[in-house]
Amino acid sequence: MSDISSSATAGVIAPPPLIALATLLIGLALDWLLPAYVLGILLSLHERIFIGVILAVAGAALAVAGERAFRSVGTEVRPWKPSARLATDGVYTWIRNPMYVGLGLLVGGIGVALASDWTLVMLVPAAFVIHYGVVLREERYLEAKFGGDYRAFKAAVPRYGWPL
Repeated sequence: MSDISSSATAGVIAPPPLIALATLLIGLALDWLLPAYVLGILLSLHERIFIGVILAVAGAALAVAGERAFRSVGTEVRPWKPSARLATDGVYTWIRNPMYVGLGLLVGGIGVALASDWTLVMLVPAAFVIHYGVVLREERYLEAKFGGDYRAFKAAVPRYGWPL
Protein backbone atom coordinates (compact mmCIF):
# COMPACT_ATOMS: atom_id res chain seq x y z
CA MET A 1 0.00 0.00 0.00
CA SER A 2 1.47 3.36 -0.95
CA ASP A 3 1.83 6.22 1.49
CA ILE A 4 -0.56 9.10 0.79
CA SER A 5 0.83 12.55 1.49
CA SER A 6 -1.21 15.11 3.40
CA SER A 7 -1.79 17.04 0.16
CA ALA A 8 -3.34 14.04 -1.63
CA THR A 9 -7.10 14.07 -2.08
CA ALA A 10 -9.84 11.63 -2.97
CA GLY A 11 -10.10 12.94 -6.54
CA VAL A 12 -13.89 13.26 -6.55
CA ILE A 13 -15.36 14.10 -9.95
CA ALA A 14 -17.40 17.10 -8.75
CA PRO A 15 -18.47 18.77 -5.52
CA PRO A 16 -21.49 16.82 -4.20
CA PRO A 17 -23.58 19.98 -3.60
CA LEU A 18 -23.03 20.84 -7.28
CA ILE A 19 -24.22 17.37 -8.28
CA ALA A 20 -27.34 17.87 -6.12
CA LEU A 21 -28.00 21.30 -7.62
CA ALA A 22 -27.55 19.94 -11.16
CA THR A 23 -29.99 17.13 -10.34
CA LEU A 24 -32.60 19.62 -9.19
CA LEU A 25 -32.10 22.02 -12.12
CA ILE A 26 -32.13 19.26 -14.74
CA GLY A 27 -35.24 17.76 -13.14
CA LEU A 28 -37.04 21.10 -13.15
CA ALA A 29 -36.01 21.77 -16.76
CA LEU A 30 -37.30 18.35 -17.83
CA ASP A 31 -40.58 19.04 -15.98
CA TRP A 32 -40.94 22.20 -18.04
CA LEU A 33 -40.07 20.43 -21.33
CA LEU A 34 -41.80 17.08 -20.77
CA PRO A 35 -44.25 17.36 -17.86
CA ALA A 36 -45.43 14.06 -16.42
CA TYR A 37 -47.89 15.31 -13.75
CA VAL A 38 -47.63 12.06 -11.73
CA LEU A 39 -46.99 13.66 -8.33
CA GLY A 40 -49.57 16.35 -9.05
CA ILE A 41 -52.20 13.69 -9.71
CA LEU A 42 -51.24 11.31 -6.88
CA LEU A 43 -50.83 13.86 -4.11
CA SER A 44 -52.66 17.04 -3.18
CA LEU A 45 -50.69 20.26 -2.77
CA HIS A 46 -50.87 19.95 1.03
CA GLU A 47 -49.69 16.33 0.95
CA ARG A 48 -46.80 17.20 -1.37
CA ILE A 49 -45.70 20.09 0.80
CA PHE A 50 -45.99 18.04 3.99
CA ILE A 51 -44.00 15.09 2.60
CA GLY A 52 -41.52 17.37 0.84
CA VAL A 53 -40.83 19.43 3.96
CA ILE A 54 -40.36 16.30 6.09
CA LEU A 55 -37.87 14.86 3.58
CA ALA A 56 -36.04 18.15 3.06
CA VAL A 57 -35.75 18.89 6.78
CA ALA A 58 -34.59 15.34 7.54
CA GLY A 59 -32.03 15.58 4.75
CA ALA A 60 -30.74 18.96 5.86
CA ALA A 61 -30.51 17.76 9.48
CA LEU A 62 -28.55 14.68 8.44
CA ALA A 63 -26.16 16.72 6.29
CA VAL A 64 -25.64 19.33 9.01
CA ALA A 65 -25.01 16.62 11.62
CA GLY A 66 -22.37 15.11 9.34
CA GLU A 67 -20.74 18.48 8.72
CA ARG A 68 -20.67 19.29 12.44
CA ALA A 69 -19.05 15.95 13.22
CA PHE A 70 -16.32 16.68 10.65
CA ARG A 71 -15.71 20.13 12.11
CA SER A 72 -15.64 18.78 15.69
CA VAL A 73 -12.71 16.47 14.87
CA GLY A 74 -10.96 19.15 12.81
CA THR A 75 -11.13 17.61 9.38
CA GLU A 76 -12.06 19.09 6.02
CA VAL A 77 -15.72 18.93 4.96
CA ARG A 78 -15.01 19.47 1.26
CA PRO A 79 -14.11 16.08 -0.31
CA TRP A 80 -11.75 17.63 -2.84
CA LYS A 81 -9.49 18.77 0.05
CA PRO A 82 -7.18 16.53 2.13
CA SER A 83 -8.69 14.82 5.19
CA ALA A 84 -6.87 15.30 8.49
CA ARG A 85 -8.85 12.87 10.67
CA LEU A 86 -11.65 10.33 10.55
CA ALA A 87 -15.06 11.33 11.91
CA THR A 88 -16.50 8.23 13.57
CA ASP A 89 -18.70 9.63 16.35
CA GLY A 90 -22.20 11.11 16.40
CA VAL A 91 -24.14 10.43 13.21
CA TYR A 92 -21.12 8.52 11.89
CA THR A 93 -21.82 5.68 14.33
CA TRP A 94 -24.86 4.81 12.18
CA ILE A 95 -24.01 5.96 8.67
CA ARG A 96 -20.71 6.55 6.84
CA ASN A 97 -22.06 9.12 4.36
CA PRO A 98 -24.74 11.21 6.09
CA MET A 99 -24.01 14.34 4.05
CA TYR A 100 -24.65 12.54 0.74
CA VAL A 101 -27.77 10.76 1.97
CA GLY A 102 -28.92 14.10 3.38
CA LEU A 103 -28.38 15.84 0.03
CA GLY A 104 -30.45 13.14 -1.67
CA LEU A 105 -33.29 13.52 0.82
CA LEU A 106 -33.15 17.31 0.50
CA VAL A 107 -33.36 17.20 -3.30
CA GLY A 108 -36.07 14.54 -3.13
CA GLY A 109 -38.06 16.64 -0.68
CA ILE A 110 -37.85 19.69 -2.92
CA GLY A 111 -38.87 17.52 -5.88
CA VAL A 112 -41.92 16.19 -4.06
CA ALA A 113 -42.96 19.62 -2.76
CA LEU A 114 -42.69 21.13 -6.26
CA ALA A 115 -44.37 18.10 -7.90
CA SER A 116 -41.21 17.63 -9.96
CA ASP A 117 -41.46 14.08 -11.24
CA TRP A 118 -38.26 14.44 -13.23
CA THR A 119 -36.28 15.59 -10.21
CA LEU A 120 -37.14 12.29 -8.50
CA VAL A 121 -36.19 10.39 -11.66
CA MET A 122 -32.90 12.32 -11.88
CA LEU A 123 -32.04 11.24 -8.34
CA VAL A 124 -31.28 7.77 -9.72
CA PRO A 125 -28.43 8.81 -12.05
CA ALA A 126 -27.28 11.33 -9.42
CA ALA A 127 -27.00 8.51 -6.88
CA PHE A 128 -24.79 6.58 -9.31
CA VAL A 129 -22.62 9.66 -9.90
CA ILE A 130 -22.25 10.21 -6.14
CA HIS A 131 -21.55 6.53 -5.52
CA TYR A 132 -19.01 5.93 -8.29
CA GLY A 133 -17.61 9.43 -8.71
CA VAL A 134 -17.40 10.48 -5.07
CA VAL A 135 -17.98 7.78 -2.43
CA LEU A 136 -15.87 4.96 -3.89
CA ARG A 137 -13.04 7.40 -4.62
CA GLU A 138 -13.21 8.73 -1.08
CA GLU A 139 -13.17 5.20 0.32
CA ARG A 140 -10.00 4.30 -1.62
CA TYR A 141 -8.34 7.52 -0.47
CA LEU A 142 -9.36 7.12 3.19
CA GLU A 143 -8.28 3.48 3.29
CA ALA A 144 -4.89 4.38 1.84
CA LYS A 145 -4.48 7.30 4.24
CA PHE A 146 -5.89 5.84 7.48
CA GLY A 147 -5.39 2.09 6.89
CA GLY A 148 -6.76 -0.23 9.56
CA ASP A 149 -8.68 2.50 11.36
CA TYR A 150 -10.73 3.19 8.24
CA ARG A 151 -11.15 -0.51 7.44
CA ALA A 152 -12.53 -1.08 10.96
CA PHE A 153 -14.90 1.88 10.52
CA LYS A 154 -16.07 0.50 7.15
CA ALA A 155 -16.69 -2.91 8.68
CA ALA A 156 -18.72 -1.46 11.58
CA VAL A 157 -20.84 1.25 9.92
CA PRO A 158 -23.04 0.88 6.81
CA ARG A 159 -22.17 3.14 3.88
CA TYR A 160 -25.65 4.64 3.41
CA GLY A 161 -27.30 3.67 6.69
CA TRP A 162 -28.69 0.30 5.68
CA PRO A 163 -26.69 -2.92 6.03
CA LEU A 164 -25.99 -3.75 2.37
